[in-house]
Amino acid sequence: MFTFDTPRPRRRAALTPMIDVVFLLLVFFMLASRFGVERTLDLSIGGGASAQWSGPPRLVDVGADGVLSLNGVAIAPGDLAARLNALMAKPTDPVVIRPKGASLQDVIAVMEQLRGAGIAQLVLVR
Repeated sequence: MFTFDTPRPRRRAALTPMIDVVFLLLVFFMLASRFGVERTLDLSIGGGASAQWSGPPRLVDVGADGVLSLNGVAIAPGDLAARLNALMAKPTDPVVIRPKGASLQDVIAVMEQLRGAGIAQLVLVR
């Protein structure tokens, strides 16, 4: 008959190498990932009754899919700054921006375009 050796005690798996691998992966993904780009948009809150309007109306409607209109007339996005500058006496004249079914990204894109063109006073209304 066969005789077998005495059974060995079952060996437990070592957890230390697995913990090391998990921490290395954690550090790698923390260093390799970008959680988001922080961007800011400067808005001045205020106005009130003391603000005086001068010159012709400057109402920019931002419609769905980024469709723009200036004082009710459809306009190409590239022509907006030039047409607004023709209506303004100075760059600090206010320009009213009204979203009409536009996404927030479309409104911010128009505001950044106007700020880049030197138009400093933007008023956002609902």
